[in-house]
Amino acid sequence: MSKIIKLQDGTPQIVADEWTVLRAPEGGELAQGEVDAAARAIVPLAYWQANREALASRARAGTLAVWLAPDDEPSALADDLASLPLVAVDFPVFRDGRGYSTAFLLRQRLGFTRELRAIGDVLRDQLDFMRRCGFDAFAVRADKSIDDALNGFGEISVRYQGAIDEPRPLFRRERATTVSAA
Repeated sequence: MSKIIKLQDGTPQIVADEWTVLRAPEGGELAQGEVDAAARAIVPLAYWQANREALASRARAGTLAVWLAPDDEPSALADDLASLPLVAVDFPVFRDGRGYSTAFLLRQRLGFTRELRAIGDVLRDQLDFMRRCGFDAFAVRADKSIDDALNGFGEISVRYQGAIDEPRPLFRRERATTVSAA
């Protein structure tokens, strides 16, 4: 069984991954048999949209989730977020940053509070930034050490901008500390 990094009470931990990310073959479609065979499946948004009625009971039971590609609109899941146990966001290549915006939109505008997982080309250098955008689970690329990736959290000690994890920018945090000390 593969492993992922998951934030538990804000602390990154390596845990067993109970989910299977299903991808359609190049130029093809995902087979229903693949979805049925997976105990816990994460399917592409397009597959979810085409089969929503048939899959809804599995989502409510906590055994089916959806992943978003970089060009998928997070708002396409707005009506379904309450029933999905997790949403995954795909990073097909390291340099594609659209997933950060997707995570922010899911958390901030759509109010998604369940597991938000980064999948695909996820590397150590990205983890702290991903956490700041709202991700709380990370499937590190298979050829990279998950133990080494765990060290990617906390490497940045000072953050100037506000984000999901700390909405106040540094100057507001500094000023609040100074005012309360006086």
